[in-house]
Amino acid sequence: MGTDGGDLTVATSDLRRSFGAKVAVDGVDLSIGRGEIYGFLGPNGAGKSTTVRMLCTLLRPTGGRAMVAGFDVARHPLEVRTRIGVALQEAALDDTQTGRELLELQGRLYGLRSAEIKTRLATVLALVDIGDAIDRRIGTYSGGMRRRLDLAAALVHNPEVLFLDEPTTGLDPVSRRSVWYEVRRLNRELGMTIFLTTQYLDEADELADRVGIITGGRIVAEGTPAELKRDLGDDLVVVELVGDTLVGDSPVGPADGGGDAGGHGEQRSVAGLAEALGRLPEVDGVVVEQGRLVVRTADGPAALSPVALALHRLGAPVRGLTLRTPTLDDVFMELTGSHIQQEEERQ
Repeated sequence: MGTDGGDLTVATSDLRRSFGAKVAVDGVDLSIGRGEIYGFLGPNGAGKSTTVRMLCTLLRPTGGRAMVAGFDVARHPLEVRTRIGVALQEAALDDTQTGRELLELQGRLYGLRSAEIKTRLATVLALVDIGDAIDRRIGTYSGGMRRRLDLAAALVHNPEVLFLDEPTTGLDPVSRRSVWYEVRRLNRELGMTIFLTTQYLDEADELADRVGIITGGRIVAEGTPAELKRDLGDDLVVVELVGDTLVGDSPVGPADGGGDAGGHGEQRSVAGLAEALGRLPEVDGVVVEQGRLVVRTADGPAALSPVALALHRLGAPVRGLTLRTPTLDDVFMELTGSHIQQEEERQ
């Protein structure tokens, strides 16, 4: 019944899922090692949640294969369920129960005996900080406390793989940091494999050993956060343009100079500016965003002056120039043409 995947705890091959004529997941291949934190990035509608639901046996694949904790999710779903923990984005908690009552019920549902439940609760509560609130009604819990209780419930049966579906969505910054601490601690102290779905780039950057970016049902990039950012180039020069409505081919003013990025006296567009800057020898690429240009370069300090001079010659209405290193949001923008948070807001 088990897999020959060695130390892989999650492995998929050409995994697919369709809803009628709509293809939600279109050939996803995953290989996630034991003890790894894997960040799965993508906006709603990209196939992220559908993939996770298949891995958790909540949806059957319509094509391909998925193995979790050594078992095929379609052929042996019960074996998979006893070996995974799942904390969904919307925790279904009974406000009339105390936290302890919920965890004890979770243990009984997994077939643990009373003595085992007592031992497991002591272990879990040492890992997940709930404190005295464990004996209060769940209806009195804050959002962050409810999220930690849901995490504890997913750990009662000591799973091999933990699936966290956007665990910090809607939480304040302090609560988010607290959940991050718990996740790192679980991974470090238990060696637990964690599959983390998120729309927050800083969360993936902070926690994940590797990241997969999914859009249109396909994984378009995968690697460590450092690798993905390094692929964009070492530095970014961000050009903020005057005017909140500047986008696409909107005019930005007359050009009055020559040179590699010079103009010929015509009205320049934002797209034209990007094309002109892209011809500079110091520039590796330019992305047009709402009201700004993001210039990729291997040497930011060396490129800053040529970019500024070219913009001046072109007569571009520049609000400011900023030099910074790439983020995962820049990676997502480069691969999909949009920021992940902006995509999320449009769903």
